[in-house]
Amino acid sequence: MAASIRELLERISAVDDPTEELRCLKTALLSLPVSAVRDAASGQRLSAVFSLLAANKREQVQLCVDILERILMALSPECLLRDYRAQLQAGLGHPSEDVKVLALTQIGRIMGHPDAGADVLNNHALLRAVIHCIREEKMGVAKEAIRSLSQLGGSKPGLDALFQSDLLGALKDVMTTSDVIRYRVYQLVVDVSSVSPVALGYCANSGLIAQLLGELTGDDILVRATAVEMMTALAQEQHGRRYLAQQGVMDQISNMIRGAETDPFSSLYLPGLVKFFGNLAIIESPQQVCETYPAFQNKVFEMALDPDPAMTGVALDTLGLLGSTVEGKQVLQKTGERFTSVLVRMSQLSSSGATELRVRSLDAISQLLSLQPEEQTEDLLALTESWFHLLAPQPMEMMSSISSQPFPELHCGALRIFTAIAAQPWGQRLMVSTPSFMEFVLDRSTGRTKEAKDAKFDLVGALVSSPTAAHILGSQHYVRLKTYLREGRYHVSAVAAVGTEGAD
Repeated sequence: MAASIRELLERISAVDDPTEELRCLKTALLSLPVSAVRDAASGQRLSAVFSLLAANKREQVQLCVDILERILMALSPECLLRDYRAQLQAGLGHPSEDVKVLALTQIGRIMGHPDAGADVLNNHALLRAVIHCIREEKMGVAKEAIRSLSQLGGSKPGLDALFQSDLLGALKDVMTTSDVIRYRVYQLVVDVSSVSPVALGYCANSGLIAQLLGELTGDDILVRATAVEMMTALAQEQHGRRYLAQQGVMDQISNMIRGAETDPFSSLYLPGLVKFFGNLAIIESPQQVCETYPAFQNKVFEMALDPDPAMTGVALDTLGLLGSTVEGKQVLQKTGERFTSVLVRMSQLSSSGATELRVRSLDAISQLLSLQPEEQTEDLLALTESWFHLLAPQPMEMMSSISSQPFPELHCGALRIFTAIAAQPWGQRLMVSTPSFMEFVLDRSTGRTKEAKDAKFDLVGALVSSPTAAHILGSQHYVRLKTYLREGRYHVSAVAAVGTEGAD
């Protein structure tokens, strides 16, 4: 096979129309594992394939991209830098989006390599060309440029090149193109800042983070909303959160939540503010965040009762996120009637209305009710049981009804709630005492889709793995559940065909 690839590479440069040879080469390369491609391409010059990128023939260019992608990914970054630096740099100026993405992907591999990347840092023309790709109309090109440049955040020489040379001016120049492009550069800055405290320091000293923070109070509502998303991304890292706290960003966002009451356009950015604190609560501490920024918790409850589906959906997601932890459950329980009214609203939403909101409500309820075995204290089991019974006078019947509706998303959502309570003794007692429920669990025909089969298998697995299930469910049910688990997710029972005398 290696010989045939060499022959095809030679033939490509010897014919006037190499389309058929390119097709054969692509097929041959795709049939080989990466290691074999590396061996077959070793020592081969790809100049003929690169030269064909200049042709104004769409199929030919696409074939060349597919071939080069397969071969170049098999080569080391050092090899790419040594043999194809000029071709890759030229690819950044190609009119085809696919060629640009190919070149940027390989350049990103070089930048991420400790030795090869060091050589690239001296080639400011190449780095400037990558920076200019951020303002390309095609988002795929811009994303790959951002991903490649983000590699520079992993080393001091890379940070020096990006933020302490003329390249910083190139970045700032690109930012002036439009609001959209400015935020692409902010995305790069946040990605680099997230790498380490040192990288964050470089970004802060460049003035670009201060500029981003300033967007939070800008007049453009959509720009403000995007700035909050950037802050949420930066807050994923501990050093990012520390920096934002030092800059007063948490207090600022809390004040924005309070001020949203009088802003007629707040619905455009309020979901982002709530998501910011929701993520912060899970990373840090639900209790600490809710106590320090009470406006956040109050707004989540208000949004859960809001008739606007956009507000309600974000509130459901946030409540599910908070309630997925023991501390979050305790924080919500402390609010008393306020959370009770929200839980009733979640039950109503899961039973009727738009499918998307129903699914999000079911998912939030399953997170609220879930308890890992090591979390199952007497108080917490009593808490989740009381929440489940707040959903409806007969919550098992309600969830069974939802699971039987002809919508796979709702069926799986209800199954996830059953899975959440399946690991808890009170849930098992409800299941075994509900008529026909165990038959429903063991019936493989109730869900036809892969997702439904996976959800049912997870439910069975939760029951079997519980130390109390055998005693509560009884040995007959427990043995059948273990058999279901042993047979696997997608088991299909064989149906015997019985012939009768005299049949046609």
